[in-house]
Amino acid sequence: MIPHRIVLASATGLIAAFALAACSSAGTDASRTGSGTVTPAAVASSAPAASAPATPTAAAGGQTVTTAVRGVGGTVADGNGMTLYRYDRDRPNPSRWTCSGACVKTWIPVIVQGAVRTSGVDKALLGTVHRDGRTQLTLAGWPLYRYVGDTAAGQTNGQGKDGQWHAVTPTG
Repeated sequence: MIPHRIVLASATGLIAAFALAACSSAGTDASRTGSGTVTPAAVASSAPAASAPATPTAAAGGQTVTTAVRGVGGTVADGNGMTLYRYDRDRPNPSRWTCSGACVKTWIPVIVQGAVRTSGVDKALLGTVHRDGRTQLTLAGWPLYRYVGDTAAGQTNGQGKDGQWHAVTPTG
């Protein structure tokens, strides 16, 4: 069975956030818009998921995020097929991240810039939250992360870690 894939692409490219400086005010970035509300990402539809390539590639200079149905059920993955996660200590409404310092060395925030395109994920569920001068992608308000213990596409080694990390589904 070919995995169901959903592609999100940002205009300026994938920014690897492998090392973020420790932040003493976790999730309280003053650059957050409004009164702690999520800024919805600019979203445009792409081709239907059934026509998505088996091995997704980023649009010229774009970030690609895919959703693949495997293992833990329908999970959201980046363009390389790496599973994306959410953290129970973060908050979805309003979006607030708490993973900082040593945490972001294990759980890499999904950083995006510009418009995000999607197919198969409810556009209303996509958004962003500001952290350390960057923009982290959210789904249903939950900030998204990659797990360094996932070393190959489709792995879900972070699922259930510390009883607080969960592979993200298309509904968050």
